[in-house]
Amino acid sequence: MRTETSFWRRHVQKIGALLFWALLLGGYFWYAWRNQLSPLAVADRLVGTLRSGWGPLIYIAVYALRPLVLFSATVLTLAGGFVFGPVLGVIYTIIGANTSALVAYTIGRYFGSDMLEQGAGGGWRRYIERLRNNSFETVMIMRFIFLPYDLVNYLAGFLRIDWRAFLLATALGSLPGTISFVLLGSSFNGSSLTDAELSLNPLALGVSVAIFVLSIGLSRYFKRREAQREASAAAEQRSTAL
Repeated sequence: MRTETSFWRRHVQKIGALLFWALLLGGYFWYAWRNQLSPLAVADRLVGTLRSGWGPLIYIAVYALRPLVLFSATVLTLAGGFVFGPVLGVIYTIIGANTSALVAYTIGRYFGSDMLEQGAGGGWRRYIERLRNNSFETVMIMRFIFLPYDLVNYLAGFLRIDWRAFLLATALGSLPGTISFVLLGSSFNGSSLTDAELSLNPLALGVSVAIFVLSIGLSRYFKRREAQREASAAAEQRSTAL
């Protein structure tokens, strides 16, 4: 009984924050379900606001808070290109995306704290240390192989990966995808996202496709490199055991 009481007292703030987060997340999904709103329809409702004078600041703020309700980063990036165009869209999205990554990382770090290490076994602990010792490359690999954006952010914070390496790898690793989707969004014409038609802008579409193909190539390269590294580590462990 004492152990249970001490646990609740130690984590009362985290439990309260988690409940608030769950209510916020549940409230958003309930609202979207109640009004039959897809992520694209939700973003479409923002388009008019984003075209106002405060549009860039609103866009960055919405992007920064987006991970709290797990809203699609891809849809919001397309909306940024649709409203602000290829140049400003990329700039605002880079600022918003990196801010949102830091928000999710901070939340993951707060909730993870020492909880993971307390329950981690020897093999899992060694894997965690390996991630921490190669923070930059680890995050870059996860970006290039297109792991879910928010999952990587929360996981990096939960594992307490160095935040400087995390931000730098996120900024560089997410750049190809950001440019690609912003350019794609800027290729749509219309008053709203749901009614927009694709305009054949050869330059924007060509660059978008080229960057997307490049990112796929990089993802395969890093994936093969990681597989080779894991195979080498396994062979080394076997030789040590013998």
